[in-house]
Amino acid sequence: MVRLSVNVNKVATLRNSRGGNVPSVIEAVRTCLAAGAPGITVHPRADRRHVTPQDVREIAAALRPLRDRVEYNIEGDLRPELLALVAEVRPHQCTLVPVKPGEITSEAGWSPETPADEIRRAVSQMREMGVRVSLFVDPEPAAVEWAASLKADRIELYTEPFARAFEQKGRAAEQSFQKYVQAAARAHELGMGVNAGHDLDLDNLVLFRTLGHLDEVSIGHALISRALFVGLKTVVGEYLEALSQSSPR
Repeated sequence: MVRLSVNVNKVATLRNSRGGNVPSVIEAVRTCLAAGAPGITVHPRADRRHVTPQDVREIAAALRPLRDRVEYNIEGDLRPELLALVAEVRPHQCTLVPVKPGEITSEAGWSPETPADEIRRAVSQMREMGVRVSLFVDPEPAAVEWAASLKADRIELYTEPFARAFEQKGRAAEQSFQKYVQAAARAHELGMGVNAGHDLDLDNLVLFRTLGHLDEVSIGHALISRALFVGLKTVVGEYLEALSQSSPR
């Protein structure tokens, strides 16, 4: 079964819009775990608009007794603060994501033309600490091969292009999906695991969950948005049920 990692950033965004501690990010994490979620993801941005470094620490403390069964994934760019935070809390996985100034959310994966030295050092340091490293990439062979050259353990495929194509249905969805099939197959050939995330939802997972070699999906916006209407525990269960129906393609 493909693992679900629930991104709780949007809970923090709602809290931050008012100040204080409501809604509680820790309560959201505990609700997700009670519903059976096997993973939690956070993306602490430099501007603190989502989860903060203190949230990251508090979630790490809450998950520590559950480390054998619940994975903690921290996403972020290469800024020193983020790398120091990873070194401090030692999550199971760190997903390195390019950040464009002023972006609302991630807009693309790492380009294969990105200078590699700084990323290679970060990958090496985190792996030495026992932290699995995933690199956020577009579904292109060159990007997958670039990630492999940096000794990443996994890639995370940027799935917004698939989500937009899926909205068109039919041939557009299938053509887009085939790019992910090829990228995942290449990653597997190169010895890397495959994660995916960005705009995946209950509708497009019907197709995407069949992706060969898929280890994990990180889902936040769609999951938390639906939870406003049906409840967080209910919607986590819906996503786990959707992923349990995955089959090799």
